[in-house]
Amino acid sequence: MTTEGPRVLTRRELNRATLARQHLLARVRMPALDMVEQLAGLQAQHPMSSYFTLWTRIADFDPDELVRLMTGREVVRIALMRSTIHTVSAADCLAWRPLIAPVLDRMTRSSHGKGFAAADPEELLRIGREFIDEKPRTFAEVGAFLGARWPDAKPNDLAQALRAWAPLVQVPPRGLWGRSGAVAHTTAEHWLGRTVDDDPSVDAMVLRYLAALGPASVKDVQVWCGLTRLKPVLERLRPQLVTFRDEAGRELFDLPDAPRPDADTPAPVRFIADFDNLTLSHDDRSRVATKEWMRWNMAQLNMLYGGVLVDGFYRAAWRIERTKDTATLVVHSGPEPEDALKPARDEIEAEGRALLAFAAADRDNHEIAYA
Repeated sequence: MTTEGPRVLTRRELNRATLARQHLLARVRMPALDMVEQLAGLQAQHPMSSYFTLWTRIADFDPDELVRLMTGREVVRIALMRSTIHTVSAADCLAWRPLIAPVLDRMTRSSHGKGFAAADPEELLRIGREFIDEKPRTFAEVGAFLGARWPDAKPNDLAQALRAWAPLVQVPPRGLWGRSGAVAHTTAEHWLGRTVDDDPSVDAMVLRYLAALGPASVKDVQVWCGLTRLKPVLERLRPQLVTFRDEAGRELFDLPDAPRPDADTPAPVRFIADFDNLTLSHDDRSRVATKEWMRWNMAQLNMLYGGVLVDGFYRAAWRIERTKDTATLVVHSGPEPEDALKPARDEIEAEGRALLAFAAADRDNHEIAYA
């Protein structure tokens, strides 16, 4: 007698499962704070990215809602997964920052270690915390202050070391819609009035990832958070999970009751923010993009392109260019010829006009151009 192995999920089935839990098959009405947590945080290297991430998922999203969450200290901007800036709830900041600390330390030592090698870590952490808890400080201010104590070190590298060893949040007005400000930091404990979790659960964090971005392999989870050696965690969780295989034979873990729609479920055109976690949270990104598209997109990072999903997959890129009176949504077909978008052009332009109404209400004229 033979025993069937785990069911194989096709690339389209993985695509639709991921889009469903990312709320990209249909907009929903949901408080922004709940969405931030359901998505397991929003990657937010660009200060406005989080607003686009929420707009494309929440019906009638009002950017002032996220502004209120930030100024009310219910949501923060902090370096987390992959040592990149994320918008997360205060609760997730306090629970996840100690878990991600080894990633920040490893990546900072790799990039900046020679520049702060002469500094005593305990003293740097102590005096650095005191300095930024006195009032929020920019990295230039932090570097100059720490550099006075260790003149042979590089000021920016000293500031990066403090970011790795202390949970630094970026305080408003940085990240507020329609406003700008210097990137000033203080500690999460000082800003939130609470300490980070002293017994954080990596199991709980992995389950949150699966809810937001599964089904996923062990390596997918590791790519998302930057942690290594997570196979024992998935093995520990195995009794409460279901497993599948992808078309390459990789084992995938998922929550039993998570949505896994049919592969033919319609997927509307969606404009995705630059650096969206949909793009960056899997080792195998073929569930949303071809290798050719990813190569092209990564080569354009200095342009801060977002992505355009057509039938659930990245088929184009976008950015908004502004003049005094006009906002132009530039849609780029990426590595494909421009006419490849023709079948979806009506839907792209309808969604694009809605995007311009949201993002460029201060401009009299809205245009769409193709590149």
